[in-house]
Parts: sequence; structure tokens; C-alpha cells
Amino acid sequence: MYTILLVDDEKWVRTALKHTIARTGLPFEVVGECTNGLEALDFLKEHSVDLVMTDVRMAVMDGLAFVTSLVNENRQTDCVMISGYDEFHYVQHALRSGVIDYLLKPVELEDMKKCLEKWEKLRLKNNHPENTFVKEPDPSELSTVEKVMRYVKSKMPGEVTLAETANYVHLNPSYLSKLFKDKTNQNFVDYVIEIRMDEAKKLLETTSLRINEIADRLGYSDITYFSNLFKRKTGVTPSEYRKRVRTKFI
Repeated sequence: MYTILLVDDEKWVRTALKHTIARTGLPFEVVGECTNGLEALDFLKEHSVDLVMTDVRMAVMDGLAFVTSLVNENRQTDCVMISGYDEFHYVQHALRSGVIDYLLKPVELEDMKKCLEKWEKLRLKNNHPENTFVKEPDPSELSTVEKVMRYVKSKMPGEVTLAETANYVHLNPSYLSKLFKDKTNQNFVDYVIEIRMDEAKKLLETTSLRINEIADRLGYSDITYFSNLFKRKTGVTPSEYRKRVRTKFI
């Protein structure tokens, strides 16, 4: 039996999900329920589960912050994001963090079954690599990381995800995440953000594109999120950065 932790702030949703999971007839059992991401992190310190299904919007700590915390803490826990909000930027953020699937509420039986079967196949591949066509890690792991870095840079200014990059180098996303952190002392997501912010600087310096156009070009549909992220990484807003750069040449 595979074990699942449900994270959602509404009890009726957790109850419905448990019922749907049971109806799939697959070997999965819900062994824990939490109402927010922080509670889930505490649960995982004491318990080991195979899969976490988490809502996006919750008080205290939402699903996106929870998944990001798992990545930052280098915890090898597979996650499925569940939300009633069919908004593209939620999907983007979830996939960037290595979430293996994304389901919309109310979760239909067939969708749940496909999701769990997909995870089970991935788990079997990871546990029995000799029976799959998944490529073994390169003899030089550092060469693999360098290949990943080149790939990320080649995708700029477009979108790039951990899952997509892992597929490119024929590795499991969780394994690649750990390998990248071990070899660079930096999380994959943080590296992508760093490269994306470098690209943002170039666009601010060399083009007359508006801030929202630059954000969109870099894959950020939410300009406020982009501006806050840029300021967190550089200390100034995109507008302030552009103004400073232009002042230097006056």
C-alpha cells in the first residue's frame, strides 16, 4: 500500500478526496490530514509518506510555499497540487517547484485514477531502473549539471521547469533536484530564477519594453509577483533598476 498525506484547510474536501482515492481501487491509503503547509511540514518531520496531495490556497502557509519549502529543505517527497483555481500562474509555480501533477477541484474519479497511476509508474521506474529506458547518471555528475545549466540558459527568456529539464537529461526530477543541490549548493528553482533575473536585467538595460512586457516575456503572468521577486533578488524594483542604469550613461 502506498501512503498519502492530504493537505487542505476544508475538512469536507479532505473527506471527498479520501473517498475518491478509495474508489479508484488502487493500492493507496490516506494516513494523514493537515490543514495547512506548516502543519504538513511538522507532520513530515515525524512521519514518512509516499505522496502528498496539497491545496494551493490555505491560511498560515499555502501549497506553493509548502512545496517550495520541501525543495529548499531537499526533502524527496512527491507532491500533487489540487486547487479550485484554474489560473495559469498557479500551474507555472507548481511545475517549477517539481510538482508531478496538478488537479482541479472537484477532482473526478477518472482524473484521480490517472494521476495515481502516473505516479505509480514513475515510482516503479525509480525503484527498478534496470527495467526501464531511463538513462543512468553520467559517469561525471558534474558534466550532467553543466549540461543542465546550459539547457536552462538556452531556454531563456522562455519557460523552463524541473520536470522538463530532467526529461532532457534523462533523469528523475527528484534525483536531478538533489544532484543539482549537491553539486552547486543551490536549488534548481533558485538557479532558474537567478538566470531569469539576469535576463530581466539585460532587457531592462537594452530594450524599451514595458515592465509588464518583460515579465510576460520571461514567463511571469503576474507583474506584481515578478516585480517583488526582482526586488528580492536585486534590492530594487525593475523601474528603479532601469532608472539607475540609464542615469549612469547621462
